[in-house]
Amino acid sequence: MNIVLDEGYLFGMGAFETVAVYDRPVFLDRHLARLAEALEFLGIQSRVTEDEVSAYLEEKNIRAGVLKIVVSGENKLFLTRENHYTGKDYERGFVMDFSEVRRNESSPFTYHKTLNYGECILEKRRAAARGLDEVVFLNRRGEICEGAVSNVFFVRKGKIFTPKLSCGLLPGIMRGYVMECCDVEERKIFPDSLGEFEECFVTNSLMGIMPVSRLGAYEFAKRDTIRRLQEKYRTICGGVLFP
Repeated sequence: MNIVLDEGYLFGMGAFETVAVYDRPVFLDRHLARLAEALEFLGIQSRVTEDEVSAYLEEKNIRAGVLKIVVSGENKLFLTRENHYTGKDYERGFVMDFSEVRRNESSPFTYHKTLNYGECILEKRRAAARGLDEVVFLNRRGEICEGAVSNVFFVRKGKIFTPKLSCGLLPGIMRGYVMECCDVEERKIFPDSLGEFEECFVTNSLMGIMPVSRLGAYEFAKRDTIRRLQEKYRTICGGVLFP
């Protein structure tokens, strides 16, 4: 694999997508559309097509796992690995806390999945060192934004809520799916209001829909809405219960 040291690798001027593969790449069209938007934002002309992805997966005989697509001005990479989320993760639910780092809702990079991703990786590693599964960012106004690698949702009396995009978060592919198939209200959510919710879950393309058992000082025991969402998403992933 030959990599050109362009602005993507010297200054983070590149974009990437991480796609779950279950016999086929899930929501590939949405991932490629978001990738194209990020590349346009960065002024990069290169694009990735579904045919390119299909040819790569066929050549490597990839039927399940993770496909990562990385694009910069002079590079286009396809990488694969296993999906590390297991049934035990979904059974116990994530234990999370709030990050001390504040998300900058005024930065345009916040809203695109670019190679400027170091802050998320460092916070994810710090969370793991504390025995946590994930951390959640607040913005400069103290509003809940998103997890280091996930979008966050809350449930009250069967109604789903999630932070507004303007709070400062990446519009996740799974976030979009949940908002399309359910009645979801976008609103500003503050940490001291979490006691009014009965359920909490986080999403991304690899974990799918992950229950949260604790966020900070708040515990979430119910999973009724979460289970319904998991079963609905299961049909998209070829019968995999916990994608």
